[in-house]
Amino acid sequence: MSLDTQSAANACGAAPPNRRTLLKSLAGAAAAMAGAGLIAPAQATQLKPHNLTKLINDADTIIAGKVIRVTDGMQGNVPYTEVTISVASSAKKKIATRSEYKFRQFGLAKARKMPDGRFFLGMAPEGMARWTKDEQVFAFLYKPAARTGLRTTVGMGMGKFNVMGGRSANAFNNRGLFDNVRFSGVTLSPLETEMLGKSGGDVDANVLMGLVNKAVAGQWIQKGMMK
Repeated sequence: MSLDTQSAANACGAAPPNRRTLLKSLAGAAAAMAGAGLIAPAQATQLKPHNLTKLINDADTIIAGKVIRVTDGMQGNVPYTEVTISVASSAKKKIATRSEYKFRQFGLAKARKMPDGRFFLGMAPEGMARWTKDEQVFAFLYKPAARTGLRTTVGMGMGKFNVMGGRSANAFNNRGLFDNVRFSGVTLSPLETEMLGKSGGDVDANVLMGLVNKAVAGQWIQKGMMK
């Protein structure tokens, strides 16, 4: 199992200056998490790119909405950030519109002052999804990790999309999002076809979410219609 699977559901961070820096940072972070028993050692050595097909396929929950609360704390000895989203729509694991959806991922949102006056620096590693109150998001979430209940977005920063002005992009500015995505036996709209031809850059949020909704509802991946 590699770091791009569900048990990597344990960290958040800022977009890296480049992919090499990200991979190095994530490998180190994953190794540390493996030592803490949060992920398997084999997972600490790999991070694979995720295109749209893999994001959809690997997600347990796909949700769009507004982040209304971000808090952090300690779960035993494990630091976490708790994110609450006001749900606008969902594709997998249907969730009621306007309900509040909460989940926790590994790492504090910021350094925490301890009773002895020292600061605990258990912040999430660089490259993982970061969450900010009032931002609009479209997120692909792994299922909760069996041992901790923690989770994060599929492919780390690849699986969280910010929505601004009707446009949407992930921490990688959508680089590789549509690489090798293929369809068979489905009809795509002109806007979907145009979007799928992009090698990077923000895209129309409604077109992206609409395509994801159709793929999930029609079971395109399971039926071999989307690869």
